[in-house]
Amino acid sequence: MEEIRLERLPPEAYPAYRRKAIFEACKWDPQIGDVNALCGHAVVLSPGAAERLASDAERLAAETAALDEAILRRPDLHRELGLNRALRGALRGALRRTDGRLPEQVRLMRFDFHPTADGWAVSEVNSDVPGGFGEAAVLPRLAAALLPGTVPAGPDPAAAVARAFAARLPAGSRIALVHCTAYSDDRQVMEFIARACLEAGLRPLMAAPDHLRRRGGRWECVAGGQEGPVHGVFRFFPAEWLPNLPAGWRDYFQPGPPACNHPLVLLTQSKRAPLLWDRLGVPVPAWRALLPETVDPRRADWQRDGNWVLKPALGRVGEDIGIREVLSPKEWKGIRRNARRHPRQWVAQRRFRSRPVPTGGGDRHLCVGVYTVDGKAAGFYARVASRPRIDQYAEDAPVLTAGRDA
Repeated sequence: MEEIRLERLPPEAYPAYRRKAIFEACKWDPQIGDVNALCGHAVVLSPGAAERLASDAERLAAETAALDEAILRRPDLHRELGLNRALRGALRGALRRTDGRLPEQVRLMRFDFHPTADGWAVSEVNSDVPGGFGEAAVLPRLAAALLPGTVPAGPDPAAAVARAFAARLPAGSRIALVHCTAYSDDRQVMEFIARACLEAGLRPLMAAPDHLRRRGGRWECVAGGQEGPVHGVFRFFPAEWLPNLPAGWRDYFQPGPPACNHPLVLLTQSKRAPLLWDRLGVPVPAWRALLPETVDPRRADWQRDGNWVLKPALGRVGEDIGIREVLSPKEWKGIRRNARRHPRQWVAQRRFRSRPVPTGGGDRHLCVGVYTVDGKAAGFYARVASRPRIDQYAEDAPVLTAGRDA
């Protein structure tokens, strides 16, 4: 397998590294509970590994974009994606308004790669609202300054998104950054995106989902001090949460000004999308090569066979992933019960054997996320954990590549 290693940051430099991450990467609360969220190691890829992952991500992005429209045009299949009735109704309405085509959007995705004994495997695509922008942009720059012979493995994905909006809109256009404004975890992501928008000549607006109103086919912001037209929308609010809004949420599914991403990409956010491949007529060779076998949980003997992993169709951040031997009996019991009662909201995925990477403090499992913006690779992000399940308790790590002459 191509070279990958975890290299420890100099311990004496780590406090300053952490402090800079807080302010420069908007990582305001670098902890999950009492657990430090900033890894003391950097993921270092060989140049060949970095190039291969970027190339694979671009292939997957092209196939995912084709799947977006193919699934949109098949409303008879939407129930199989684990979507509720309200979302399916919004999708049918969008299909009528868009004539089966996706509206104008800046298409952002992040593909999660894992090193295994057989090479790299992909666990999923974050097709709707991926995060990790500050960690992907700032941590590699800080770490490379501490580790001679290394450089950041890729560009800044937030800057790539902002440039993509700027290429579609006049200078000074107002971009609504839609998020849960009450949560600092979401606000720190938006603050970092806002910086990138300003550098690209755009005017960012901090907005909750219900701060936007649809008027005459256009968006307007009604938040105090930010009233007026909205020329683009960056949404950091999961599409499946939109029906929880008191009113107006279906407006997000209409065509409009450029969005990142349009809610219709929820179709490929569902981990049940691979169950539809054979019925769509869309070639997906990269997905078939890199994603482990994925089936309806009723078609796998996951209760007795440890070679299967359970995943919620619309799960995020690794929550509720069922790997029996790494979970407490209570957590496994809850996942098992939900998958048996609501199988249409889950998938069973053939388990790959994560290849741990050794460190001086023990082996670590990792996930390397590769961003694409409008189909082009746009940066790397990694999370590191002591067990094979990479979830909300994993640590954020910079991704570097060894210099050509290192």
